Amino acid sequence: MPAEGVTIAEAARLTGVSVHTLRYYERAGLVISPVDRTSGGRRRYRELDLKWIVICTKLRATGMPIRGIREYAELVAAGPGNEAERLALLEAHRADVLAKLAEMQENLKLIDRKIDVYKGSLAAGDADRLWAPVMGTADRRRGAR
Repeated sequence: MPAEGVTIAEAARLTGVSVHTLRYYERAGLVISPVDRTSGGRRRYRELDLKWIVICTKLRATGMPIRGIREYAELVAAGPGNEAERLALLEAHRADVLAKLAEMQENLKLIDRKIDVYKGSLAAGDADRLWAPVMGTADRRRGAR
């Protein structure tokens, strides 16, 4: 990482987010320290900025609301003394993520059962017997499918 930092385009490439997202994170108060600027006003991102953006991206990808990320960023930016609050915020988010994962696992089980039914029926040659809505007489006349 160059001592003078990297451009917004390079920061976007390195973090995997768009330039628009980087600007949004700044405007939304999600960045823990002011992003450096060149004498011409162009943003220069340092390694700390990039690491923080990755944290924000991961929190967002796991469903943390922007207000939660902002609250966490404000706590981090405030410095030492609020570690218990940071921990509580992260533990609450972790519990939410675990609950969503459990729900997704249950949903995945249903999908797996349906896949097994289709595979079995296709292999047995009786897939045409799988449940499908039955059309009424009026539907058949109109050509409903």
